[in-house]
Amino acid sequence: MTTFLKFVHLAAIALWSGGLIVLPLLFWQRRTLPAGPDLDRLHRITRLVYVELTSPAAFIAIASGTALIFLQTTFVEWFSLKMVLVGIMAMLHVVAGLVLLQLFLPDGHFGRLSWLALTIAYVVVIVAIIWVVLAKPHIDSNQFAPHLFEPGGLARWLHHSFGETRMPTP
Repeated sequence: MTTFLKFVHLAAIALWSGGLIVLPLLFWQRRTLPAGPDLDRLHRITRLVYVELTSPAAFIAIASGTALIFLQTTFVEWFSLKMVLVGIMAMLHVVAGLVLLQLFLPDGHFGRLSWLALTIAYVVVIVAIIWVVLAKPHIDSNQFAPHLFEPGGLARWLHHSFGETRMPTP
């Protein structure tokens, strides 16, 4: 079961990553197209990549990865770093959706700088995730957050960093 889940996870990650890398290129093609059938075709292709391929792949990658966490009990610092990077990747996925919402409006545009920034952001995050997973670097959390990985450690760390938080009374 674990081997099958790993295969599903890796396939979904590959599709999610590939979709995110190709989306800025599709967005950038919008700059040369006036309203008409070519623009409609690009819009349909871009929506297909985002809505029907990349988004379901992201959901499957995150769901299968979550299942693997519980099957393999991966609770080490490098894995926490991977989870932070996956969170950033998910936020960048949302950015692509927001760009897509605005891009195909009559005055929509996506410039070279936007294309470059979004593409670099995707590639850097994806490469960072791959590096962390393959290298599994030793990270000593005691250097920057002692007792964080102990039960109740996050609450103590937050209390120490931000002070006491209180629930509002009705």
